[in-house]
Amino acid sequence: MKDQQHIPTSKVQRAAKFVTTGVKIGANYLKHYTKKVFNPEMGKEQLHEDNARDIYKALSQLKGSALKVAQMLSMDKNILPKAYVDKFTMAQYSAPPLSGPLVIKTFQKHFGKTPQEMFDSFGLEAVNAASMGQVHEAYLDGKRLAVKIQYPGVADSIHSDLQMVRPLATMIMQLPNKDIDKYFQEVESKLIEETDYALELKRSIEISQACSNIPNLAFAEYLPAYSCDKILTMSWLDGVHLKEFLLTNPSQEVRNQIGQAMWEFYNFQMHTTKAVHADPHPGNFLMRADGTLGIIDFGCVKEIPADIYENFFAVLHPHFLEDEEKMMQVFRYMEYILPSDSPDEITFFVGLFKDMLQLLARPFQYETFDFSDDDYFKEIFEFGEAISKMPEVLQGKEARGSRHSLYINRTYFGLYSILNDLKATEIHITRPDWLKR
Repeated sequence: MKDQQHIPTSKVQRAAKFVTTGVKIGANYLKHYTKKVFNPEMGKEQLHEDNARDIYKALSQLKGSALKVAQMLSMDKNILPKAYVDKFTMAQYSAPPLSGPLVIKTFQKHFGKTPQEMFDSFGLEAVNAASMGQVHEAYLDGKRLAVKIQYPGVADSIHSDLQMVRPLATMIMQLPNKDIDKYFQEVESKLIEETDYALELKRSIEISQACSNIPNLAFAEYLPAYSCDKILTMSWLDGVHLKEFLLTNPSQEVRNQIGQAMWEFYNFQMHTTKAVHADPHPGNFLMRADGTLGIIDFGCVKEIPADIYENFFAVLHPHFLEDEEKMMQVFRYMEYILPSDSPDEITFFVGLFKDMLQLLARPFQYETFDFSDDDYFKEIFEFGEAISKMPEVLQGKEARGSRHSLYINRTYFGLYSILNDLKATEIHITRPDWLKR
């Protein structure tokens, strides 16, 4: 992949890239509907492929929060057409890397030294380049290291990028602006945190130490003296990403062992530390033939407020839906039911969210769960499809659900999706003590 010599950093440069991309998308639509005149039966597959290609190309050159949004969207297979999922998934693994001179300039700015002066050896060619930064291989005192370098201008462009990417997100997900607006503040706050590598260093050490006793997990060791707010240095973790791992045809025993480790990792964070690695896409996991799982990138961590935890997870109790008073209390607190709802709206949305919660919480109703069951995920997809077409939802006064639920839901959907891709068939569903009573 050709190195990128320059990243547009000014608002004018980045806005120009969005405008150019918008023109291309408009041309794609014009081309599609021109062809449809002569072939009325033609579907939108080619249109989706053309738009996905042009959008990804632009976002991969802009990097930062613009590309991160593509990465987030690629995780939700229930919302995006397949062409977008396939293309945006590339944001999880590879984007055009920064050139060597830009990498050296970044080190000189933050350390006053070149990377060659800091390490025994340093590979100027990135081994991985994604949305917010890229990773280089280095050696120090005979130890192999991974050095993550943040792209220039990423932090400064977050707010303006999100404003510009909003129409693209709205178009791709086919959602009205009111359903995007409510959560953009939450997304922006998490993206700002992701650009603070000093904060990531602190969280990486805290979470990896807290989870160190969970079987079959591996974490990097971090080097604070070789890290700063834009550069993060850690020991090298061996392993391959999910896609490459599956090509090795691992045994069912190994699949289940890795899946169980991943489940325990998230279960412990959700219910014990209440600070969660909230970026569960395949690029953040390294899988090994011996059934162990390496976990990287603690840039996106969702800290769950006590009141949100109590209400969000109350729905997992097997008798929750039988207690009408408790259910309504939780539904109102979590903003599933709004103060301005009419009696008919309350009846409709209570029924809708009861069905949704029963579906999404299904794994918690069993001692073990088969995440390889494609019928379960088809059921989730079809439910989402049905909701997106309901007049009561489309014409709703505002989006429903606390902004805090955005990253919690994203974490569970990401976890479920990876376990499904892994074809983990027998995951023991561990629960917090209060849920066992």
